[in-house]
Amino acid sequence: MKPYFQALVFLMMASCTISHQSTEAELIKKAKFNAEAANEAFSRSDRFVNGWLQVADSTTGLIPRNLRGDNYWNPQDAAADNYPFMVITSYFTNRELYYGRMLEMLETERQLTSCLGACPGTFDFRTQTLRNTPIDTGNVIFGSAEYMKDGLLPITELLGKTPWSERMLSILDDLSNLVHVVTEIKGEYFGNSQVIEVNGDLLQILSRVYWMTGDTKYLNWAVDIADSYLLSDRNPADFDRLRLRDHGCEFILGLCEIYATVHFAMPEKQEQYRAPLHYLLDRILKVGRNTHGLFYDEINPKTGEILVSTLSDTWGYTLDGYYTVYELDGIQAYKDAIYQIFNNLNSYYRNYDWEGRDGMDGYADAIESALNLYNRERSEEAASWIDSEIQVMFSFQQENGIIQGWHGDGNFARTAIMYALWKTMGTYVYPWRNDVKVGAVEVGNGILISLSAEKEWKGTLHFDIRRSHKNLHLPMDWARINQFPEWFTVGDEEEYSVSIDRMAKKMKGTELISGLELSLAPGQWVTIRVDGSARHCP
Repeated sequence: MKPYFQALVFLMMASCTISHQSTEAELIKKAKFNAEAANEAFSRSDRFVNGWLQVADSTTGLIPRNLRGDNYWNPQDAAADNYPFMVITSYFTNRELYYGRMLEMLETERQLTSCLGACPGTFDFRTQTLRNTPIDTGNVIFGSAEYMKDGLLPITELLGKTPWSERMLSILDDLSNLVHVVTEIKGEYFGNSQVIEVNGDLLQILSRVYWMTGDTKYLNWAVDIADSYLLSDRNPADFDRLRLRDHGCEFILGLCEIYATVHFAMPEKQEQYRAPLHYLLDRILKVGRNTHGLFYDEINPKTGEILVSTLSDTWGYTLDGYYTVYELDGIQAYKDAIYQIFNNLNSYYRNYDWEGRDGMDGYADAIESALNLYNRERSEEAASWIDSEIQVMFSFQQENGIIQGWHGDGNFARTAIMYALWKTMGTYVYPWRNDVKVGAVEVGNGILISLSAEKEWKGTLHFDIRRSHKNLHLPMDWARINQFPEWFTVGDEEEYSVSIDRMAKKMKGTELISGLELSLAPGQWVTIRVDGSARHCP
C-alpha cells in the first residue's frame, strides 16, 4: 500500500551530525536505528504513566508523593516532578488520556489544594483534607515555585496555551501577594538552599512569562530579585555555601536568564549586571569543578573550599546559564566548559553512580544535561554517551511500568521523551501505537525520516515548530532547564521540497504545518525527505 500525504511540517536544526557524503542507504540505516531508539523511549514512558495511574488515590484520582508511605499529593513533588510528565507523555501516546484523566487531575488538584488564593498546599489522602492547618505559608511558597518551574512551565513551553498554562499564571499572580524577593522561608523544605532555590525558580519563571505575556510586572519582579543579589553585597560568589546541584544550581541559571531578558528589554540593566554576574560565573569555574570539568555538589565560593565533593548530576543546568552568557557576551571560557565535560564523558562517566540508591534520577538529570547542550554544540562523544546512559536509566524501570516508586519517577519520562524527540528530530505520529516507529536524521538543511508499523496503520506524521518563539515569544532560544530542545522547525512562509519514496513536490510551510497523512502496510518502511531553502536556528 503506497503512502499518501496532504501536508507536512518541516523542522530545521543548527548543525548537522550526518556527513553530506553519506549515502542514502547509510542515512536510512541511521534513521531506522533512531526509530527503534525513539520507540523504546515512547513505549517506556507510556508504561510509566499506566503504572502510576494504577496506584492513584481511589477517592480523588490524584497520585501519591511516593509509594514508600507518603500517602499525599504535594505541590513540590507529586505536582512538580511526576504528574506533569504524565501529562506530556499522554499528549504523545494517548490523547484520550491527555484530554480525559490528565485534565481531570488538574481540575481536582486546583479545587482541593488551592489554599492561599490559587497557591497550592499539601492534600492528605487519609483525611481528604489539606495536611497543614493552620496553613504553612513557607511550604506553600516553596511548593508553588517548584510546581510552576519544574512542572507547569515545561508543559507550557512544549504545548503552548492550555489549562496548565492558565494554572501556572494563576499561581504566579497570587504568589505575588505572598512574597516578592525571598529573604527567609520558615521551615526546612530543602536544607539551607531553599531561599535561593525559590528566588532561582522565580527568576526563570518570570523571565519567560514576561515574554509570553508581555506584561512588565513580571519583568520588574524578576529585576528586583536580581538586583537584590547582583547589585548588593549579597553576590553568591561571596557566600559561605553555594550548592551547585539541583536545589541550588537553578539560581545560577535564573540569574543568567534574567541577564538574557534584560539584554533585550532593559539594556541599561544588563550593563549593571555584567560585571557582578561574570564575577560569580568565573569564581564557580575556578573553585567549583573537578579536573574533568564537572561541578561539585557544594562549595564555599569565598574560600574555595569543597564542602560536598560528590559530583553534580545537574551539571548541564548550570552550564545552560554559562552558554547563554557566552552567546550574549562571547566569553570563550564559558563555551569551553561544556566541551571539557563532553570530552571526558565516555572515558570516565559511563554507568557512573550519580546519586547512589536513587541513581535513576541522577541519570535522568545528567542525560538531560548533555542532551540540552548537545542541541547547541554537536559532539559525537556526547551523543554516544547519551545513547549508552539512556539504557542504564531504562534499566531502572519495573515490569509494572513504575520506576522506583517516588516522585522522581516523572523525571524518567521527561528525559525519555526528550531523548525520543532527538531521535525523531521532533517528529511524532498520531495516533500513537507501540508498534509504529519513526526516526530521523538531519541532512544538510533538511531531514530524512524512516517510518514503519508491524500492523496496518493510518494516521498523521507531525513535526515541530519554533516553540520558543510561538509559545513563549522569546527573543532568543536560550538554554533552559527542563525545556524540550528544538531540532528541526518550520518557517511558515518558506518553501520546501518534500519527497516520499522519491516522489517529490514543493510545499509551503503553512501547508506543512497541518501534517502528513500516511497509510502504512504491515512491515513496510517508508522514507520521507524534506529539504528547505533556509535554516531556522534555535
